Amino acid sequence: MTTRPIAVVGASAAGITAAEALRRAGWTGPLTLIGDEPHLPYDRPPLSKQLLHGAWEPERLLLRTEEQLTPLGLDLRLGTRATGLDVATRTLTLDDGERLACAGVIIATGVAARTLPAADGLAGVFTLRTLDDALALRDRLSGGARRLVVVGNGVLGCEAAAVARELGHEVALVGREPVPMAAAVGAGIGDLLAEEHRARGVRLLTGEVAAFETTADATAAEGTPAQVSGVRLADGSRLPADLVLLAIGSEPAVGWLADPALDTTDGLGCDAYCAAAPGIYAAGDVARWEHPVHGRPLRFEHRMNATEQAMAAARNLVAELTAEAPAETPEGAADGTEPPQRRPFAPVPYFWSDQYGLKLQAYGLTGGADQVETTVLDRDARRAVALYGRDGQAVGILACALPPRQIRALRAVVATPVPWEEARDRVRDATAAG
Repeated sequence: MTTRPIAVVGASAAGITAAEALRRAGWTGPLTLIGDEPHLPYDRPPLSKQLLHGAWEPERLLLRTEEQLTPLGLDLRLGTRATGLDVATRTLTLDDGERLACAGVIIATGVAARTLPAADGLAGVFTLRTLDDALALRDRLSGGARRLVVVGNGVLGCEAAAVARELGHEVALVGREPVPMAAAVGAGIGDLLAEEHRARGVRLLTGEVAAFETTADATAAEGTPAQVSGVRLADGSRLPADLVLLAIGSEPAVGWLADPALDTTDGLGCDAYCAAAPGIYAAGDVARWEHPVHGRPLRFEHRMNATEQAMAAARNLVAELTAEAPAETPEGAADGTEPPQRRPFAPVPYFWSDQYGLKLQAYGLTGGADQVETTVLDRDARRAVALYGRDGQAVGILACALPPRQIRALRAVVATPVPWEEARDRVRDATAAG
């Protein structure tokens, strides 16, 4: 057995899933999990919902406890950043200067929150990507009623706005698009979401941030950050604010990957097997891979994809290492089965969002559609279904406030792309049956 480890970079949902899948696939050699945060791997979707609301405490977000990690035999490096990767030798460089020669690498570094240069150094301006981000914002929201301006009306911004309103805060939601989540769900579903947010008391605005206003405090100590007091939009309007949340999207965390052998355009480019280079794989939000069914590169920042892709990347890496050096790798998995074979990663993409009492669930591809048909089944209850098409094929479906039985039937419509008219008929049958 080789003494070189497999290293998983990113102690995320994708990272811990990859580590477990490597063991299940038969890797019994050294296994290193590297994470730049000091926390054990935790789940991110509840950050903008249950944790921000105060319904959950951080311990509930943990994906595994220390005791549950023990059987994996991990070399766990928390609070450690990977700063470089030599692809030819599969050697990682860490922020303490260590060079770690690896048998294989799985990159699961996710994404980083975008911010605005004008927000640098201002107190009261937040992003929401990490556990520490969410706890800091929750702490400020817990001190009584606040005027919160959420910049960005995508999924994260909408979820945070909903939580803040439920907590009794005054909320303004600012986006470039006139309706919430338009890029992800289209205008029809976006209109329903806009109605729900307005009904709950959220002020919706369209525009871009031109500047932040601050409160002067003559008694503040030198070096104390200025406190945000308002947001000015490009049209000249001013929104008073005690707190500002920047939810303006994210950037794949690939800045540390400078090796020219890697394609870091919009994430880490991979083939259909999630391989970025021989022995180098990627999973989760950072990975852009060739989807064998849709026939084009895709990248998803959604929880389900992180788990599924991590399992695929781990299985395919072990299969590659077994073929590469069979004498140095397991003959079979720990349970005695045959070693895994490389298989293309071809999921039916899935994402969900919870806002107030509404649950949105989407399968397939909803963004970038050239054809969208939204059917509102009950406007007051916000019950609706939307079908998304591209080049004459139905490729995505979204259900809002529908029961599980109908959602399962709708998923089957877009498990593989089908002609648009056929999909429309199947959607009518599925919704009529409900």
